[in-house]
Amino acid sequence: MSKDLNSPFRTKTVEQSIRDTEEPEHALRKSLSAWDLTVFGVGVIIGTGIFVLTGIAARNNAGPATALAFVAAGVVCALAALCYAEFASTVPVAGSAYTFSYASIGELPAWIIGWDLVLEFALGTAVVAVGWSGYVRHLMHTNLGWDLPVGLSGPDAGGTFDLLAFLLVLVLTAILVVGTKLSARITAVVVAIKVTVVLLVIIAGLFFIKADNYSPFIPPARPQETGGGLHAPLVQLLFGYEPTNFGVMGIFTAASLVFFAFIGFDVVATAAEETKNPQRDMPRGILGSLLVCTVLYVAVTLVVTGMQKYAEMSPTAPLAEAFKSVNQPFFAGAISLGASVGLITVCMILLLGQTRVFFAMSRDGLLPRVFSVTHPKYRTPYRATLLLGCIIAVVAGFTSLEKLAELVNIGTLFAFVVVALGVIVLRRTRPDLHRSFRTPWVPAVPILSIAASLWLMLNLPAETWIRFGIWMVIGFVVYFAYGYRNSRLHKAGQDARF
Repeated sequence: MSKDLNSPFRTKTVEQSIRDTEEPEHALRKSLSAWDLTVFGVGVIIGTGIFVLTGIAARNNAGPATALAFVAAGVVCALAALCYAEFASTVPVAGSAYTFSYASIGELPAWIIGWDLVLEFALGTAVVAVGWSGYVRHLMHTNLGWDLPVGLSGPDAGGTFDLLAFLLVLVLTAILVVGTKLSARITAVVVAIKVTVVLLVIIAGLFFIKADNYSPFIPPARPQETGGGLHAPLVQLLFGYEPTNFGVMGIFTAASLVFFAFIGFDVVATAAEETKNPQRDMPRGILGSLLVCTVLYVAVTLVVTGMQKYAEMSPTAPLAEAFKSVNQPFFAGAISLGASVGLITVCMILLLGQTRVFFAMSRDGLLPRVFSVTHPKYRTPYRATLLLGCIIAVVAGFTSLEKLAELVNIGTLFAFVVVALGVIVLRRTRPDLHRSFRTPWVPAVPILSIAASLWLMLNLPAETWIRFGIWMVIGFVVYFAYGYRNSRLHKAGQDARF
């Protein structure tokens, strides 16, 4: 711990973080293997991104070169993943970037990143639940002729409440209360379905590729129509740089969009405390899931942009529509079914990550300690899971999808910056720590990770930065009104004075 326990930058030692996991009332069951972690990672990464963003990025930003945009976004994530892997194996405690920051930079930065992750995972869960609801309603209408009443179809369909999204989050909440091993088994089954669908796209689509659709592979650059003002990317307002669609720079513009497709590998780190051998398995789970998904993303993008001219691709269901364009309705239907099933695991794992961060903050006293009590039988943070599950179910019921993906992106990139900075700091302050996995070429790799993440953040609209700033201001108020005084480190300092 830092010497001044009254400072908001007090740090919690790695040893103390690990000791806290051994308290009977606040201990999580260790049941996950490297395979479980990799399945979790693939389960949450393959989702909205590959089934939706491929078409948007190809049509509006990069054409066939969207495959290179996925590579660029994958490199940014790989740099961050190397930093996450070192922390998760060194500090195998629930909370991911929040816990890592607490051990390296201090309590206030840890609170900021924890508050940020709460927003990221909560909105991500709600967004995916609403997206899943849309897929299911479409399948019901197309294949069965069934339609939900408009009032229960959600705001995006002209209704007021999304019943399917609401019920999905409640069911997943119940599954997570029962235990992460059950979650892992369900995820394994659904991931098998998802990966099968993705491989189906790749293998079947190879027979319908037309070389002409790849020409030009990098379409000529043209200025973005951002609408100016707060709708413009922050980099344009700050430096006068005008991002382009298409061309070489259009690849990086697309990368800032398809980055959303990679969100999730960091969720693997939140399960460190529930892993049987975190020192060995966390790096394997984090890096393995990211590698598998990057290869699949690039392959799928090359196939679908070869099947259909990029300017004609669907912005909502590009994979299914690509097969429809070559008169293959069977494959189109199979892809839609796989997408709807696959989004279930994305939603569940995001919710798992959310509850683990909340649990870790509660155990440290920054949020009410009552939410860090684990279930006597299942050893899961059931109180935090039930609270957050019910809140997110309501949010999903009334949420429209507009603008939320960008807010999730900026939250994740901010977490990447803090984790990379934390690796540099902890290498200097605690060189004695045993690190079963070491990020290579420190500080070069963390610095590159910070720079790449900041660049993608600057390409997001200014209005997204404003919304993010408002959430952070609320977080500061909550910390100084409650967290600072109730922190276990603060109370330890007060006790030491008497």
